[in-house]
Amino acid sequence: MELGTMIHNFKGHLHTVNSHRRMVLKHCIKAGIPMRGLLHDLSKYTPTEFIPGVRYYQGDRSPNEKEREVDGYSKAWMHHKGRNRHHFEYWTDYNIKTKRLEPVPMPEIFLFEMFCDRVAASKIYNKDKYTDSMPLEYFLRAKHKRIIHPITAHKLEFLLTMLRDEGEERTFRFIRHRVRLLHQRATAFTFLR
Repeated sequence: MELGTMIHNFKGHLHTVNSHRRMVLKHCIKAGIPMRGLLHDLSKYTPTEFIPGVRYYQGDRSPNEKEREVDGYSKAWMHHKGRNRHHFEYWTDYNIKTKRLEPVPMPEIFLFEMFCDRVAASKIYNKDKYTDSMPLEYFLRAKHKRIIHPITAHKLEFLLTMLRDEGEERTFRFIRHRVRLLHQRATAFTFLR
């Protein structure tokens, strides 16, 4: 890669990652989970993820897609999904009965962060063309190909459909209500100890 392209890709990838993280933080604050937004995607700054991000930067889609096309797999993605609990791919384990790797239900706090992540990614990559239906359309395109627990898939599709049909304000209000219920349950269990 020539120096001019490398500098362009470095600046572009860094801008994309920073813009995405800011957008996720904004959404996480609206969702009532600001700490998830502050911690979101910090692994993208590690050399394992950042260097391929620069090498395969395109600006209109994830560099992981290009890395897969060139190398047959994405080392950056494998690193990322193994360290970030807001990805449903993180939530797999070996089933002791079937001896196979299978999805397990994703805790709602990370599901809500995943929702914020998907909406932000749609906004960052689609820019001015973004509509509230895009995150759902993206999810539905590969719905039957994913290894995702059915409960997690159902909850995510519910939120993405609510976004499409009722908009951001209503959807974030719903998520904030669910977050408050999660905190109340956690507090109740702490009290019972």
